[in-house]
Amino acid sequence: MEIKHTLDEMTSQLTVNLQERGINDPLMIGIHTGGVWIARHLHESLQLSEPLGTLDISFYRDDFTRIGMNPEVKPSKLPTTVENRHIILVDDVLHTGRTIRAALNEIFDYGRPASVTLVVLAERDGRELPIAADVVGKHIKLSATQHIKLEGPDKLNLVVQETE
Repeated sequence: MEIKHTLDEMTSQLTVNLQERGINDPLMIGIHTGGVWIARHLHESLQLSEPLGTLDISFYRDDFTRIGMNPEVKPSKLPTTVENRHIILVDDVLHTGRTIRAALNEIFDYGRPASVTLVVLAERDGRELPIAADVVGKHIKLSATQHIKLEGPDKLNLVVQETE
């Protein structure tokens, strides 16, 4: 699935969202790994002044005892304080909501933001937590045996795969 056009549409949606809410200088944070890839494109398109922040939520997941620890844990990097800042949180796929919950928990460990705007490339059914994105690139209907994977980072490609 080609996503360049989708990223352009997301940039427009996000620009309108921020303008309507009077947000001028947000801090963008991408969730490793796919969310960081998407955030890099959006950050550049929006020409944000603050450097891009990154989160690795591996230690904040509520299911790591069941699925195991991510073998490639990366450090989280926030370029500035989140205290009273407007945050744009970016991820590749919103499915159950558990990744976003973990990311919010980690952000709040750094401070209390003024607001969090959630931006996702793809959204699918199957929410287990009451979490909704403010900006969505694509709404995708999948069967219970399918999942979405973002390939990248150089040429981003969204792929639907059958689960094993």
